[in-house]
Amino acid sequence: MATDHPAEKAKEAFVDDNFQLAVDLYTQAINLNPKNADLFADRAQANIKLNYFTEAVGDANKAIELDPSMAKAYLRKGTACLSLEEYHTAKAALETGVSLAQNDSRFTKLIKECDQRIAEEGRGTRPLTSNIPPTAAHASIGSQAVGKNFASEEEARPVLNESHQMKEMASVKPKYRHAYYQTPEEVVVTIFAKGLPAENVAVEFGEQTMSVNIDIPGENGFHFQPRLFRKIVPGKCRYEVLSTKLEIRLAKSEAINWTSLEYSMEVAVPQKINVPSALGSQKLRYPSSKARTTDWDKLEAQVKKEEKEEKLDGDASLNRFFGDIYKNSDEDMRRAMIKSFVESNGTVLSTNWEDVGSKKVEDSPPDGMELKKWEY
Repeated sequence: MATDHPAEKAKEAFVDDNFQLAVDLYTQAINLNPKNADLFADRAQANIKLNYFTEAVGDANKAIELDPSMAKAYLRKGTACLSLEEYHTAKAALETGVSLAQNDSRFTKLIKECDQRIAEEGRGTRPLTSNIPPTAAHASIGSQAVGKNFASEEEARPVLNESHQMKEMASVKPKYRHAYYQTPEEVVVTIFAKGLPAENVAVEFGEQTMSVNIDIPGENGFHFQPRLFRKIVPGKCRYEVLSTKLEIRLAKSEAINWTSLEYSMEVAVPQKINVPSALGSQKLRYPSSKARTTDWDKLEAQVKKEEKEEKLDGDASLNRFFGDIYKNSDEDMRRAMIKSFVESNGTVLSTNWEDVGSKKVEDSPPDGMELKKWEY
C-alpha cells in the first residue's frame, strides 16, 4: 500500500532511477528520524548512484556509528572508497563487513579488487580507468535496500557522468566558516565555531577524505565532507575542539604544496617540494634583499652564554642568587619570598609558605644593625 512517508517515497524514486529525488527524500526522512541507521545507509547508496562518493562515505560512516553491526553500511563505504581510490580504507571496511555477512560474495569480490588496486599502486601501474567507479558488483548493493533485481551488469552500473564526480557546492551560506593553512608536513583546517560541545563533534579520516559532523540538539547539523586535494595518512591525523574553533590537522602523505583544500579535476598536481629532514628543528628566518652579514641567532646564543657564565661581585652576585632561586621555585615558594620580604622591610627572605603564610613576618635586621623608618 502506498504511503506518504519520505523513506518509502525515496525507495520508489530509487527504483525509478530518480536518484537525486531519492537523496532529497532520504534527507527529509533523516530529519524526521536522525537515529535511523538504515536511512543513512540507503542515502549512501543513492549518492553512489550519483557518483557523490564523498557524501556516500559520510553517510556510511554515520550508519556505522548508529549501528556497528550493519553489514550493508560497510559494503557501501567500501564501494565509495574504491571509487575515491582509497583502497586501504575500502579494504578495511569490507573486511569488517564480510565478518558480519560471511555468505555474501560481494564482499570477497570487492576485497580482491582492493588487493589488485593496491598492488598496482605499489608497482606504479595504476590503470587509466582508475577514476571510473567500480563495476556492477559495487552498484548492485542497492537491491537489498529497495528490492530491485538487476537483469545485467550493464543495467547495474552506476551513472558514469563525469560532470557529477564533484558535487556542485550549495549556494546557501554554510553555518560555520572554515579556512586552512599548510606546512610541508600537514594541512591545518580551522572551522570557526564557538562553544562546541566536544561530545557533539565527530571527525573521521580516509585516505583522501575528511568527514566532519557537528550535531547539536535543537540546531541544524553541520556536515563538511570534502574530497581532499591529495592523500593523507589517517592514523596521523587528529583534531581538537577549542573554545572558539575546531582545529583539524591532516598529515600529508607526500610533501606537496596543496593549491586548494578540495580535489578538483581542473587543478594541476604540483611538483614535490624538497624538505630538509631537520626543517622542523630550524627557526624560521625572514627573507631579506640584502646579504646577511650577521648571524643574529648565533649572537643571541653567545650573549645568553656570557650572561650565564658572568662572575659578579657584591650585591649584583647576591641579587642574581636570589633571582635564580625565585625563577626556579614553585608558586608557594614565590609567595613566601614576596610576603616575607615585604612585611619584614627587606630583612627576611623565606621560602617556606607554611611558616610565613599564616602570620605577619616581623623585622629581623642583622646583628649589629638597627632598622630605621624614613620619615617624609
